[in-house]
Amino acid sequence: MIRALYSSASGMKAQEILLDVTANNLANVNTNGFKRSHVDFADLVYSTLRQGGAEVAVGRPSPVGLQVGSGSRAVSTTKLFTAGALEQTGNSTDMAIKGDGFFKIVLPSGEFRYTRDGAFHPDATGLLVNGDGYALDGAITIPADVNPTTVSVGTDGTVNAIQNGASTALGNVQLYRFPNPAGLSSEGSNLYQITPASGAEVAGTPGSDGLGIIRQAFLERSNVEVVTELISLITAQGPTK
Repeated sequence: MIRALYSSASGMKAQEILLDVTANNLANVNTNGFKRSHVDFADLVYSTLRQGGAEVAVGRPSPVGLQVGSGSRAVSTTKLFTAGALEQTGNSTDMAIKGDGFFKIVLPSGEFRYTRDGAFHPDATGLLVNGDGYALDGAITIPADVNPTTVSVGTDGTVNAIQNGASTALGNVQLYRFPNPAGLSSEGSNLYQITPASGAEVAGTPGSDGLGIIRQAFLERSNVEVVTELISLITAQGPTK
């Protein structure tokens, strides 16, 4: 009986983690570039009361063993980097990645983070920044005498604008990918950080070396499916009467 209580408690704890992860997925259904998480479970150690193949009578080995498990545990939360829907915004500085890759963000400390959220805006100096004011890598700046609506971003990341009646190059947006993107650490604010599990960044031009292309004036929405998450909530809480 005591063993059963502890086994049940471990299962309840694992399901509690599933509920928390699922609730977070639902809370971010409208978050740009958000990737849903999936919880992986594993069973705990077993008490072997009789080994399979053990002799139960003279010359009669048991065809199966007798083992009693001790419950389950949550092993990991895996980010699923399937594509979200692209939504046209009409904002010339918005960008969406169609395919693999991340934008690189520069923090005020000089550290780097990575994101799929391409909602960028010019700050007071014209520098392209995200919603928290962190700069897009490459220091792409829109001059004061340039109308932001004339900014064009090619599928290969080249950024141009009309200045004094002529096309002017403003820079290039590079994309970055990782051997194991699921190993990235979620930092909040739509940002990810490199970890030993993710591997080192691999930089490249959009549309080359397996990287996706950039779609200007689009944003990638989350890949959360509300119905799927609601079903997960129901199953995690068990059957109801």
